[in-house]
Amino acid sequence: RLPAKKIMAAQTIAPVLLREEDEDFSDKKIRCAGCGGKIAGDILSQVLAGLEIHQRADQLSGLETPDDAAIIDPAGQRLAQSVDQLRSMLDDPYVFAQIAANHALSDLYAMGAEPQSAMALITLPYAADRIQRRELAQLMHGCVDTLNQAGCTLSGGHTSEGAELGLGFVVNGLLTTAGALHKDGLRDGDLLILSKPLGSGVLLAADMQARAKGTDIQACIKQMQQSNRVAADIFKQYKTSAMTDITGFGLLGHLLEMLSASDVSCELEVEKIPLMSGALELSRQGIRSTLFPKNLRFAETSIDAGHWRKVSAHELLFDPQTSGGLLAGISETDSPDCLAALQQAGYSAATVIGKVTTCKKPASRINIA
Repeated sequence: RLPAKKIMAAQTIAPVLLREEDEDFSDKKIRCAGCGGKIAGDILSQVLAGLEIHQRADQLSGLETPDDAAIIDPAGQRLAQSVDQLRSMLDDPYVFAQIAANHALSDLYAMGAEPQSAMALITLPYAADRIQRRELAQLMHGCVDTLNQAGCTLSGGHTSEGAELGLGFVVNGLLTTAGALHKDGLRDGDLLILSKPLGSGVLLAADMQARAKGTDIQACIKQMQQSNRVAADIFKQYKTSAMTDITGFGLLGHLLEMLSASDVSCELEVEKIPLMSGALELSRQGIRSTLFPKNLRFAETSIDAGHWRKVSAHELLFDPQTSGGLLAGISETDSPDCLAALQQAGYSAATVIGKVTTCKKPASRINIA
């Protein structure tokens, strides 16, 4: 244990600041639910007025008008929709919003869709009005900055109070008739390329226990902030056969979905799988995300190798990822150029992690090489 640190008088928080934090809040012993639990309209209006939201011609109605619903004109294209929601794992609302937005948009990128619009579902912690206004402003600027970079319009949303900060998105994307990518397209002989390293689940779990290095957490945050947009474009350029994003079910859970849908198997080279700094060491210490045992239960029966538990990084195969990378099937001929393009575009950890094979044992599709 670290020795107790003596707090000097100059380091203490001024009482006036503490009073400001508690003002207009400490006497509210009951916070209503239902629509009585929404964020005040004046707070919301003030925050929205300070945002510069990307506008699209196919967005006929949104936040700029006081209508009850947004109107989209996809002009003959198909509309892809997805939803994601996260509890905050950081104390910085702006950075958390960046990560949450990228996390949600990745579902569209994995389908080959162009992000079109998004609606935000926001839960702010109970607090005084000035604090909620500050937290909401930081959160919304993180949302809008990330969505704008993706060419995506924030077209609406909903706010409520709750025990902790949370943020979700309903995201819409546009697809041409022949442009959709599905999980069922993997072909025998395809190489499996992963665009980002694994380990955010273990690192965030360790951070909650004050057992992770600050430098490792900063590197993890940087990975989670990185958009999958350019990676998806590169994979499409090299005619990916199938693609998905690696998120809550871990690498093996999402890989198994692709293999089952495509009725194929794979040889997985675990030692080549990229890992975030500190993740392997923390995993060896027994630190795991709370979703780890459920991911393990779901996917471990599909592994065709009794020795897989001896592989040093085996537990990270089931580690849930927040704003994880893309996993794509690329022909062996195109994979060198595809990999080089990914690395040049800033996905420095992008790696070939396995090869698709014909399915001989449907009950055990993943062979640990």
